[in-house]
Amino acid sequence: METTAVLDRWQFAVTIVYHFLFVPITIGLAWFVAGMQTAWHRTGKEHYLRMTRFFGKLFLINFALGVVTGIVQEFQFGMNWSVYSRFVGSVFGAPLAIEGLVAFFLESTFIGLWIFGWDRLRPRVHLAMIWLVVAGVTASAYFILAANSWMQHPVGYTMKDGRAEMTSLGDVLLQPLQITHFLHTIAASLITAGLLVIAASAYRLHRNRRPAQSGGESAEEGGEDHDATLFRAAARGALWVTAWASVAVIIVGHFQAQILVKEQPMKMAAAEALYETSAPAPLSLLAIGPWEKRPERTSVDIVLPHGLSVLSTNDWNGEIRGINDVQREYERRYGPGEYAPIIGSIYWSWRVMVTVGFLVLVYSLLWLWFIRRRGWHRSRWFAWTAYAFLGLPFLANTAGWLLTEMGRQPWIVQGLLKTHAAISPKVGTGQVIATLTGFALVYGVLAAIMGWLMVRAIRSGPERPAPGVTREDALPPMLH
Repeated sequence: METTAVLDRWQFAVTIVYHFLFVPITIGLAWFVAGMQTAWHRTGKEHYLRMTRFFGKLFLINFALGVVTGIVQEFQFGMNWSVYSRFVGSVFGAPLAIEGLVAFFLESTFIGLWIFGWDRLRPRVHLAMIWLVVAGVTASAYFILAANSWMQHPVGYTMKDGRAEMTSLGDVLLQPLQITHFLHTIAASLITAGLLVIAASAYRLHRNRRPAQSGGESAEEGGEDHDATLFRAAARGALWVTAWASVAVIIVGHFQAQILVKEQPMKMAAAEALYETSAPAPLSLLAIGPWEKRPERTSVDIVLPHGLSVLSTNDWNGEIRGINDVQREYERRYGPGEYAPIIGSIYWSWRVMVTVGFLVLVYSLLWLWFIRRRGWHRSRWFAWTAYAFLGLPFLANTAGWLLTEMGRQPWIVQGLLKTHAAISPKVGTGQVIATLTGFALVYGVLAAIMGWLMVRAIRSGPERPAPGVTREDALPPMLH
């Protein structure tokens, strides 16, 4: 049973982490594409139209793969986690039903109208379609996160016949932990999509830099380099969005830390490798184990005095409970057992996420400064740094998920149901190995296909300019 539980956890980790590679791009690109089409509708400038259609293709490719990988999550609840499904079904039923029946159908319906409505719908109606898609993907994220937030901090429920039953949908949907999780996810999605837009724009600009330098006029000098105009505007806008989203991630993360100190003190203590309760509590900048031997502090620890107290309590000398203190409380409340997660994993997940957030903020601010210079878009440094930073938000998003889910262990529902007790009792180790192997192989193929399609679309570039196109002109279908 122990081996099966470990494999069940590995399978869910593989599928959810893989799925979450697509989710932030889908959410973020939906907002970007809607903004680009709005800019075209308001100004009538052709490069905004071409920008919309170019990045719209990237959005559609990613959306399709995200839907496929997301469906697997629903099957896993009943397949490998039947005890868990029975326990939370009465609570999860409402937000997941709303997500499926309202949010998912909203986005899937209107994304079809947006794809095939370019030459059939009036411009304002067609613009409304992409904004309804944005509403759908954003609402979908909200309701799924509501279910996850309930696992972190159960509210609005009562226990009956060994199951949790909902007593207040409002408490489930509107608890503070849910609000901060949602805002953090949306901001992180905008960062992810923003860096993708910047990298794609940098590639197109760098690819076209030689013709612009070989004697012909550049777009800045009145030439006909339409692609340069398009991708300069896209990169500039994405840098602004990325900068503001980075600020939002940092601010919301600050409030999340304060909520975690109250609702999940063990997770916060593990994220800092803080074993003993401290007032004031320092913020660990860099520590080296041993992690699991319950020392007073780790062997090497570079700290910022008072930093954790300020971050988590807004008090210079605020008290932060340590792992040992929380462990004793949980033993009194829930009985003997180990209630601390894997400290090293949680510690580094926290630092990877936070470090990337600040690096992206510095990166976007620096390039917002540099783009005031003439010819910035032809700089090799712009292309190289854009490529280098493209992978960072995916790393941070994954680290954030690991912190959220692993930091809650040994609970699958905080304080109510332990992970090892939530698996399907009739599913054997061999069956889990078979499905885990199958998922890994299929997902590997899907990743290769998705990468090939994205690279192919970016290398192909946007459609050629069509002189005289206005907002009222009939447009050819987007997919041809």
